[in-house]
Amino acid sequence: MAHTFTEENYEALVLKSDKPAMVDFGAEWCGPCKALIPTIEEMASEYEGRAIIGKVDVDIAPGIATKYGIRNVPTIIFIKDGAVVDKQVGAVPKKTLTEKLDALL
Repeated sequence: MAHTFTEENYEALVLKSDKPAMVDFGAEWCGPCKALIPTIEEMASEYEGRAIIGKVDVDIAPGIATKYGIRNVPTIIFIKDGAVVDKQVGAVPKKTLTEKLDALL
């Protein structure tokens, strides 16, 4: 199951993790964001133990979105060793996301 990242748990789960992370920024009102949910959940199961995968609702945790300059949703960032190493804006096929994440493993 994908993590739900909040202002309170983000640093511990993502920035201090020894695994790469894929963070999906979205919102309840965003159609393309909702369309990505099944892909994010599948990937969370497939990469369990190898990567941290989860979502940030930009309306609930605006501080995290602001930190990364998120202006459009969905935006997915890839983090390794606490730093952003890749970014994908817009809904894309699962293959695009798995290729980017695999490159970090």
